[in-house]
Amino acid sequence: MTKTQIEKSLDELVKSIDNENFIYDLLIAYGISKTSITRLKKGDYNLSKVEGEVLYKKKVLFKVAPTGTLLDTIDTITKNEEELKHNPRFVIVTDYQTLLAKDIRTGLTLDTPILEINKHYDFFLPWAGQEKYQSKNENHADRKASYEMAKLYDILVHENPNIYDDGGHNLNIFLSRLLFCFFAEDTGIFEEEGIFTNTLAQHTKTDGSDVHLFLDRLFKVLNTEDNSNEPNYLQAFPYVNGGLLVPKIVKTMHFSAFRF
Repeated sequence: MTKTQIEKSLDELVKSIDNENFIYDLLIAYGISKTSITRLKKGDYNLSKVEGEVLYKKKVLFKVAPTGTLLDTIDTITKNEEELKHNPRFVIVTDYQTLLAKDIRTGLTLDTPILEINKHYDFFLPWAGQEKYQSKNENHADRKASYEMAKLYDILVHENPNIYDDGGHNLNIFLSRLLFCFFAEDTGIFEEEGIFTNTLAQHTKTDGSDVHLFLDRLFKVLNTEDNSNEPNYLQAFPYVNGGLLVPKIVKTMHFSAFRF
């Protein structure tokens, strides 16, 4: 499953959480087959015999606990070698108000209201075979930007079936341009703080249908020394002297409802 599909599945999941089936619905959202989930429900794959607990080998140890005991519960589980002998990737504890989770392999933790798990869809990506890259100097903003770019890539490939007709050349240039704009905004090349993301949000429709028009015009502005004929909001962008902005490649790209 793509990251976009997973995120949409989680958006639907949090609209109406079924406590009895929550862990099964969560696994399905990440592409675990319904056949496997059926066997898990029947007990074929559930290695735990404890009431309110699901132990799916190499996937998850899920436990329901009373409000106020979640931290103690997950701490006890993750320190107990016997509990972890079947190598669950994640330990999840919830009272169906708050959800605590720990990635046993990386040591990363999650503490969130259960109705906001869709905002943290990246945490359980290993279930979908997508490992999270983690560097020593990694920060949340960088991770979020990388996931947003991945979502955009999924959308572009899905909605533009001919995008690889040129071997992906134009797509690579386009994504490089976007990364440059984010970098320029973050490092002061664009002097006004937040100018790229704020201007895009203010001057495009919420359904994303005209994002390609805005970006095409912006890239022209960034590649033109004299922008005096442009509206004020575009004149605020500097001239960037570089070959990255020369090709015209976004006029026909469809972005669906993607928003930066």
